[in-house]
Amino acid sequence: MDGYTVGVLTNIGLFSFLALSAYVLLVAGELSFGQQAFFGVGAYTAGVATAMFGWPLAAATAAAMALGGLAALLVGLSTLRLRGLYFAMATLAAAEMARILFELLRWQREVNGERVGPDGAQGFRGIRWVFEHGMEAGGFLALIYGVLSVLVTALLVLERSRLGATLRAVGLDPEQAAAVGIDIHRIKLGVVSAAGAVAALGGALYAHHNTYVEPRNFDIMLGVHALAYALVGGLGTALGPLLGVALDVGVLEGSQVFAGYRMIVFGGVVALLLVVRPRGLLDEQIVNALTRRGWGLR
Repeated sequence: MDGYTVGVLTNIGLFSFLALSAYVLLVAGELSFGQQAFFGVGAYTAGVATAMFGWPLAAATAAAMALGGLAALLVGLSTLRLRGLYFAMATLAAAEMARILFELLRWQREVNGERVGPDGAQGFRGIRWVFEHGMEAGGFLALIYGVLSVLVTALLVLERSRLGATLRAVGLDPEQAAAVGIDIHRIKLGVVSAAGAVAALGGALYAHHNTYVEPRNFDIMLGVHALAYALVGGLGTALGPLLGVALDVGVLEGSQVFAGYRMIVFGGVVALLLVVRPRGLLDEQIVNALTRRGWGLR
């Protein structure tokens, strides 16, 4: 594959983690505009671990997921009592607070005669683990999709389980779920934390692909796109958010036809689908029909 194709496929893979993070919350009935905050937490945590302290990528990624999940849990503890639009706005506010904290974060140390680490609004340069270990762009692409495949498989298995059915019941009718003895608050706290860890996983890989991150990488529009990917692709299966990312990044951004008009076209697609297919292209009805025909999307 040529470099441009590898770049587009890499972006599809990286933003799929963020889309899946938003999807998990939507399935549980929560709409978040703030998953980019945990994407950023993962990027900075993994970057610090490898670039400043020489950790292996796997350990750095695990630390990023743990911190991302913890950060999401703390946000959830203070926001999950809110409902609907109030929760969405609270997550957006939390994400903006995180972005401002990234701008204030200055922590550097000397590594091989060079100052490395976050430098406030100037960003975090020198995240060179991939190059230092001789990994080519194609190899890192394979790593991204290998990790993504494991995650999607785990979500598909989860959706077939009793826990998966419980999550959908909580998302579709929380009052009825509570009436049959489901601890709604505890379930949603777990979902929020898991979604934060998924976003942080994507952020860790994103930082090592770009070798440089800055606070504005994790702005409001990234959160809006993450949510839109899940809504467009569909809430019937974990494959839905991947479809949403592929349509935007692969078709609209990756095509010369929509150059300069990508945001307008994508916004129109989102608006249209919210009217005609509010649960997305691969909604529960479509997925159930395809499953009966042996496609096995869930």
